[in-house]
Amino acid sequence: MTKHLLPIRPALLALCAMAWVGAAAAQSGASGGIYSCIDAKGRRITADRPIAECLDRDQRVLGSTGVELRRVGPTLTESERAELENQRRQQQAEQRRMREERAREKALLARYPNQEAHGAALAAALEQAGQATEVAQQRLQELAKRRAALDTEMEFYAGDPAKAPAVLRRQVEDNRSSQEEQQRFIQQQEHEKLRIRKRFNDELVQLRPLWAAQAAQAAQPGAGR
Repeated sequence: MTKHLLPIRPALLALCAMAWVGAAAAQSGASGGIYSCIDAKGRRITADRPIAECLDRDQRVLGSTGVELRRVGPTLTESERAELENQRRQQQAEQRRMREERAREKALLARYPNQEAHGAALAAALEQAGQATEVAQQRLQELAKRRAALDTEMEFYAGDPAKAPAVLRRQVEDNRSSQEEQQRFIQQQEHEKLRIRKRFNDELVQLRPLWAAQAAQAAQPGAGR
């Protein structure tokens, strides 16, 4: 759930803005002038009175011909400016996070436009993992048959296995290592199936409200026009 950032010390900032605007207006007196500044979002603002959105930065006071008459400086303290800047950074980070989240949701909807498509993708992923497991199991059966044949040969050296030919002992060891490798692979595939199911379940939690919103939007009058 998206958390909305609350303004930092709103009462203090509001009082600062009111006091600053009042003081600047009193300072301008009857000389008038147009106030101009660029706020924290990069917008250029002009007004016939001090601009509250720019209380943390310089404002230019322009005459009727556009000539700068003077500048009105910020009135926030250093700690207040730092606090305001920290709030802006948090808001910008939250906005980036929300944009990234919307982009992920859009990509997810494009990939799985409905539950049938999502279910088909899950089945395909599980089938692929299952096929890999079947291949490994077949290989394990072949290795078991080969090991049975090797054990038959080793029976001649049951009294002293060390007297068995080096080639035969190496084949027995290679067979054992290969069987262990296949068993590890099969176990990894079982873990992969669990990971696949979890991923698709997590996606389903995200997709259900998106599908519902999409269906509601499509059901609105004139949506198909």
